[in-house]
Amino acid sequence: MSQLIRSIRDLDLAGKAVFMRLDFNVPLSEPDAEGHRQVTDDSRITEALPTIRMALEKGARLVIGSHLGRPDGKRTPESSMEPVAHHLATLLNQEVTLADDCVGDGIEMMIRSLKNGSVLLLQNLRWYKGEEENDPEFARQLARLGEVYITDAFGTAHRKHASTYGVPQIAQQKAMGLLIEKELKFLSRMLNEPKKPFYAVLGGSKVTDKIKTIESLMLKVNGICIGGAMAHAFWAVQGDTIPEGAKQPKPADVEAARVILKEAQKREIPILTPADTNQGFDIGPKTVERFSKLLQDAGTIFWNGPLGWFEKPEYAKGTFALAEFVAGLPAMKVVGGGDTVSAIKQSGFADKFDHLSTGGGAVLEYIELGSLPGIDILKSIRQAQSPVLQ
Repeated sequence: MSQLIRSIRDLDLAGKAVFMRLDFNVPLSEPDAEGHRQVTDDSRITEALPTIRMALEKGARLVIGSHLGRPDGKRTPESSMEPVAHHLATLLNQEVTLADDCVGDGIEMMIRSLKNGSVLLLQNLRWYKGEEENDPEFARQLARLGEVYITDAFGTAHRKHASTYGVPQIAQQKAMGLLIEKELKFLSRMLNEPKKPFYAVLGGSKVTDKIKTIESLMLKVNGICIGGAMAHAFWAVQGDTIPEGAKQPKPADVEAARVILKEAQKREIPILTPADTNQGFDIGPKTVERFSKLLQDAGTIFWNGPLGWFEKPEYAKGTFALAEFVAGLPAMKVVGGGDTVSAIKQSGFADKFDHLSTGGGAVLEYIELGSLPGIDILKSIRQAQSPVLQ
């Protein structure tokens, strides 16, 4: 796919206003005594730095757009991009101007006055309902902010929002950033040219959220290890006892597990579920050993979903123990975004994994469909011309 899409590497950005859609939807601390919040995990910001720096080195006048939280079309203090602006400025070691809005005449005037190599961070795109609704007028207003559109927001590439889908529909020049390049490189290789045996480790809570992904994976993998609360649905089908006090699976999850087990049996794909747990909130040592035995000869491993309530130390041992084992394998190891990345990082073995994806839902949809709308739209021919700033 990436060969059909232009990269930031291919563009002349000198002196041009570049509207760059990034995923800066990062966790923030509670406000301090003065009301200021701090970025508590800057992974998504640091992953975007190579693309940002390349744009600045090419002499772009950089305009960054992102969402933060779920403000539902309302201006709320807790969803302001201010903490992100401060953190980004520190990482770049240069000034980052925070706009007080994301569209409008005032913003366009600010962009005209930007100097080459400078950065303007727009306010939260989701302060406008038109963002999530992919409102054509809101998309046109955003498209006016740049002569070039670049997206590196892999984590939101499965959303047809104004900034991720509407703007590139009408942008005169569009390209992907270095992060999306990297994501596609690893995910495409994993799905299309995996070194065998190929195993999946899946956790989380709901089977229904991942049933289509699991069905797609079963066409490619040689075995699946299932942990987390979603394993309880498989236990229910197999007649195993779910620990008292543990999360009980919903009927829809049990039925989804039944379908998956039946399909796996037909394809002769082993599906391993926990042999022991810590009160149903973490996999036990026997399960770690069982999973490790299956994975030991892996050529490729895809891991999505923690195997327990890892945020609590007493329920993190199983996930961390398997992470340590997998880290030591020579296989290509890809981690699928969200809480899984947080768990792998907390385990202390993140640097032993080949790729930690920045997209949770985006990874699952890519596995299911083999494409994402926010990336596919970069291939399409421009359908309409939007006025841009000069």
